[in-house]
Amino acid sequence: MTAESPELPLAAAFPDADRAQWQRLVEGVLRKSGATPTPDAPDDVLATDLQDGIRVRPLYTAEDGGTAGGYPGFPPFVRAGRPEGTTASGWDVRQRQADTDPRRANASVLADLEMGVTSLWLTVGADGIPVASLPEALAGVYLDLAAVALDAGADFAAAAEELLRLYGTSEVPLGAATGTLGADPLGIVARSGRDEALDAHLAAAAELAVRCAAQAPGLRALSVDALPYHEAGGSAAEELGCSLATGVAYLRALTAAGMDIDAACGQLEFRYAATADQFLTIATLRAARRLWARVAEVCGASPAARAQRQHAVTSSVMMTRRDPWVNMLRTTVAGLSAGVGGADAVTVLPFDAALGVPDAFARRIARNTQSVLLEESHLSKVIDPAGGSWYVEKLTDELARAAWAWFQEIEGAGGQAAALRSGAVAGRCAATWQRRSRRLATRREPITGVSEFPHLAEPSVHREPAPVPAGGGLPRVRRDDAYEALRARSDTHLAATGARPKVFIAALGPAAAHTARVAFAANLFQAGGIETVQETPSVDAESAAGAFAASGAQIACLCGSDALYAEQAAGVAAALKSAGARRVHLAGKPGERREEFGKAGVDAFVFAGCDAVEALTSALDVMEVA
Repeated sequence: MTAESPELPLAAAFPDADRAQWQRLVEGVLRKSGATPTPDAPDDVLATDLQDGIRVRPLYTAEDGGTAGGYPGFPPFVRAGRPEGTTASGWDVRQRQADTDPRRANASVLADLEMGVTSLWLTVGADGIPVASLPEALAGVYLDLAAVALDAGADFAAAAEELLRLYGTSEVPLGAATGTLGADPLGIVARSGRDEALDAHLAAAAELAVRCAAQAPGLRALSVDALPYHEAGGSAAEELGCSLATGVAYLRALTAAGMDIDAACGQLEFRYAATADQFLTIATLRAARRLWARVAEVCGASPAARAQRQHAVTSSVMMTRRDPWVNMLRTTVAGLSAGVGGADAVTVLPFDAALGVPDAFARRIARNTQSVLLEESHLSKVIDPAGGSWYVEKLTDELARAAWAWFQEIEGAGGQAAALRSGAVAGRCAATWQRRSRRLATRREPITGVSEFPHLAEPSVHREPAPVPAGGGLPRVRRDDAYEALRARSDTHLAATGARPKVFIAALGPAAAHTARVAFAANLFQAGGIETVQETPSVDAESAAGAFAASGAQIACLCGSDALYAEQAAGVAAALKSAGARRVHLAGKPGERREEFGKAGVDAFVFAGCDAVEALTSALDVMEVA
């Protein structure tokens, strides 16, 4: 039905609105709220800065986003790697298996396959299932139906040989085998920090690729794993740039071994992180396909060979150890983003993966998360559902350009191996993580259940310890690291004394005057494992000392309105100090009264945007919490 239809004119009866008109309305609302927008761009106040110099604006139109890149399944593959996308059978549901016991691993593998998993991702070698035990771990698995992806680190050649031998003994033709053998020589360097065996590993990987291309076309020999850079704190563009440089290095090695460029491209599978930032994840996967298509084009690959095979894994950086149940929500959003972004295979990590070996319930939830997205939400039935969104298209383009600049920088420095040796990659990721850590510390990037809305009474979740991955290379970071250290100090204090460290909340005036700041202070201190105590609804200079003494706390925090602070803060702070308070905080910015409050006994100020980690560390230090 056209817009001019007399039966249903819809928007045709309304005059067209332009961007300038919208900006004028925004400016009016912002001025009423007390903000001071710039005249030429009033919506700048509402913009959000992401990593990689990308700025997200509140409104996108056709002037910003442009159109989706090409058609699904055709260069530059922004919209999908195949013409049908994942509409035929959904994406590959790939479950990770990291248990070192082959019998338990086998039980988990069989349960996974019976309950909806379509491929297996096995950690093999020093950090996982022993190479010789691979047949035991895969006993009962129909290898002609279930794809197998190996992750064996430096043991990739031995693990690949064992898997290929297993195909032979199980009478599965190599032509029917699918999956990846997981050779990733540069990933080994990134993880271990050692490159003396790089040339040997590249030669072994090339030999496997030649064999796969000739005998097992459904197998890919190499993985281009970008997770080491994501897990070292790198941004999305840095993750993409490192993956491109690694892929180029592998193409050079494979073509030097005699493979043509199309066959070499067909031997690579790329692995990326999917986070709870759904639009950034979608844009990352779309940009990755566009960038690799350009690399392959320059290398002389045919149009069909330029498609990138993608495996998306929910981010381990975002997983928390406290209140791990919230991880179910994070992985759900990340899994959805990976599917919408067009990943060929998706792994949802169990919610307890950060605590040790996941239990059966957690693995079941991880499986069912994808089953709901596929079978009930029908997420795979639409090709590139985010395509055409001006915001997504613009974000994809900006991210691709930022990643391409980093890729060129790496290549200009001699390639990925040289960048790893020189520390350029480590330094870049560390700098990015330092900036992000500042946002985490100030809670501008909140972590639900950890830095925001913590629950100190939540029973701890315990799991069998998982093997500690070998280190020596790029670090592995988590968003909750700083807060986890604070909570660990609180746990130690609880174990030693039977109680957590406490802060007394000195609320001033009626509830209407102090409730907001009481809630803020409780949220802040509990994020550091410090229990908040409010013995009476409110206190004044006469009652504060007695209430504090009865609380059993060592420090206190004043909470009230600015007007009440002017009237009562000095007297109450002095009373708290006389009662033995080692430190008195005030919830709110000091403004021009800092010196006055300081003389009265206020030692520190806590407010929205303050360095929460620093404030909490200092509070625990004052209370001498080990």
